[in-house]
Order: sequence, then structure tokens, then C-alpha cells
Amino acid sequence: METRKEEKKGGLIIYQKYLTLIGYSNDLVRKYPKCENFALVKEIKSTLYSGLRCMMYAIKSYNKLEKLKFLNEFDINLTLLKVHVRLSYKYKYITMQNYQTWSNNITDICNMLGGWINSCQKK
Repeated sequence: METRKEEKKGGLIIYQKYLTLIGYSNDLVRKYPKCENFALVKEIKSTLYSGLRCMMYAIKSYNKLEKLKFLNEFDINLTLLKVHVRLSYKYKYITMQNYQTWSNNITDICNMLGGWINSCQKK
């Protein structure tokens, strides 16, 4: 019931947070060296938009098993994104502060996703 109220107010909170994450990520990857444009930057953007696609399918899905499938794919995309962020920090493309902010945003979304998956499994 709470979820329906959130949807009416302008979408799920996780959806809004994920869009914010996409914006933050796109701002950061613009500063990467040009040699990474077709490697790490492409992978980060691909992972972000693939995750968005999975979330959209999960939101629109009414079949519980199908919804769980998309949510698990979304979880995998978030895990991949964490790896990309770690690599970005390791190669010094981002600062420690960027790394912490980016990681915290991803962790918040992961926590919300875990709650969403648990609520789907209980029904």
C-alpha cells in the first residue's frame, strides 16, 4: 500500500534515486581520459542503462517470478557497477570523495532493492 502512495507522488523512491545515480555517474565519467571512452566509460554507461531497463521491467511486471527475475538482474548490474567504481578509483580517474559518494549512492539503492526483493518473496 505504501508503494502505491509513493508511485502516485512521482514514482518509486528507488527509481528516483537511480535516476540521480545515473546523472551523478554521467557527470563523473565525462572527466575520464579519452582513452577510456570506449572501455570503462562505455561499460559504466551500459551497466547503468541496463539496470534502468531491468528496473522498468520489474515495475511494470505483474507476475511475481518475472518481477523477481528482473530484480535479480538489476542486482547483478549494481554489483557490476560497484566493480567499475572500484576500478575507476584504482586507476585514479576519481577522487576518494567521488568514490565514497558514488559507493554510498549504490549501497543505498542496493539496500532498497534488497527490501523490494524480500517483499516480493513474501507475497
